[in-house]
Amino acid sequence: MSFSLVIFDCDGVLVDSEILSAEVEAEALSALGVEVTAHDVMQRFLGLTQEALEERFEQDFGVRLPPDHAETTRRMLRAAYVARLEPIPGVRDVLQSLPMPYCVASNSPPAKLGLGLSITNLFELVYPNIFSAQLVAQGKPAPDLFLHAAKVLGAEPADTVVVEDSVVGIKAAKAAGMTAIGFVGGLHHMPPSEKTLVAAGADHIAHTMDEVKALILA
Repeated sequence: MSFSLVIFDCDGVLVDSEILSAEVEAEALSALGVEVTAHDVMQRFLGLTQEALEERFEQDFGVRLPPDHAETTRRMLRAAYVARLEPIPGVRDVLQSLPMPYCVASNSPPAKLGLGLSITNLFELVYPNIFSAQLVAQGKPAPDLFLHAAKVLGAEPADTVVVEDSVVGIKAAKAAGMTAIGFVGGLHHMPPSEKTLVAAGADHIAHTMDEVKALILA
């Protein structure tokens, strides 16, 4: 199938940030007396908006997060990004070789998106087509963000393919009527990630960016 638009998630698809985010959240929660590992955070909360993440933390662990929790984790995450963040291997080559328009659509806030893309030297390849969930009424797993991006860029949902690493992202893509590629090439992925994404509705699974490119251009 020939696609007219490719939508990439950012965290875990363009930049290998999911493990860093999970480690930061686990450390911040541990400081509040909550026993949780980075693996637990990834398994239970991967892909959620910051607001949904904090709401789920409070519900699942029975704690009241301090008012400065988001700012504390942002500060910790920035330090982790500067020290350790890397792009997904091969992603620059894929972006530079795609013959059709592409964009980024993420549940992350704009500041986090800009930081991650800048540190990994990908910002200039995707700007200005960067869409945050703050632009729409509901973030993923609702389809709003993907539909908004497609509308802005003049693409029909049926002609759009989404590359996602999370269940909420795959569900959003399918709810939008788009083809969904489940990407499992980030450091945070481990079995049974593939089965989980397929169960969420992924049409294809890719382990590397070369596989992503082949699926897009097939």
